[in-house]
Amino acid sequence: MTHTRGETRVGIGYDSHRFVPGSGVLLGGVTIPAAVALTGHSDADAVCHAVTDALLGAAALGDIGALFPDTDPANKGRDSVAMLREAVKRLGGAGWAPANVDVTVVCEQPKIGPHRDAIRSSLGAAVGLGADAISIKGKTNEGMGWIGRGEGLAVVAVATVIRK
Repeated sequence: MTHTRGETRVGIGYDSHRFVPGSGVLLGGVTIPAAVALTGHSDADAVCHAVTDALLGAAALGDIGALFPDTDPANKGRDSVAMLREAVKRLGGAGWAPANVDVTVVCEQPKIGPHRDAIRSSLGAAVGLGADAISIKGKTNEGMGWIGRGEGLAVVAVATVIRK
């Protein structure tokens, strides 16, 4: 198939992490003060992970697990913003550029709204877009399931990429 300049694609990303006792939740490169933190192999930034998967998926370039496997000791505690930047470089190398990112964070706590602008700015810098091309929404799970019990959070991201 021949790809044409300006072609648009959409990708979806998802991530979830458990809470552990801590002093803040890292989301989109921003630490939100809280009595908990997220646990994972890297720095557990679920927003960056979901956005990375959405961008890679839109360009059919695999997923975050293939790019940064948790079996590789080099990825232990790795900065998720740096992983996102690496994914954006790979997109560029394949002829794609991010156009916009839309993120929904599902959790009971912490509240996302007061930190929305900081997360938009941080993500925008990481993917090379203005904050006006980044949407961050916080939703609760209405007290239902593992999210409702405060065991962790989940993130869904949608990204649009365009052929350069």
